Amino acid sequence: MSEGVRRIRPNERTEGPATAGMIREEAVATDGTWAGFVRTAPGMTSGWHHHGRFESVIYVDTGALLMEFGPGGREALEAGPGDFVYVAPGAVHRERNPTDVESNIIVVRSGSGEAVINVDAPE
Repeated sequence: MSEGVRRIRPNERTEGPATAGMIREEAVATDGTWAGFVRTAPGMTSGWHHHGRFESVIYVDTGALLMEFGPGGREALEAGPGDFVYVAPGAVHRERNPTDVESNIIVVRSGSGEAVINVDAPE
């Protein structure tokens, strides 16, 4: 196998950066990219966080994603299976699974620095 191409099987993913309420499984982490699989239990809400200088693209595979963000966390959008969500660098947010089934999302980030920064709340 070439060094420039590799496959990461589900059992090869490692524990990703922690945020309360979410289970992140890291598939790829380089100087400029992070990619992984995230599970959120039914009814669970994550802690507030942002991704520093990383842009994030989220694909909702199963369940639903309710993203809270903006000043005071007063803005929200909901995404379901097949939807993509874009999160700009530094955007403080939290994710909630408003359904009664586990939510599974795929996340790809590009940027540099720390990929996850947990905070108390949005400003």
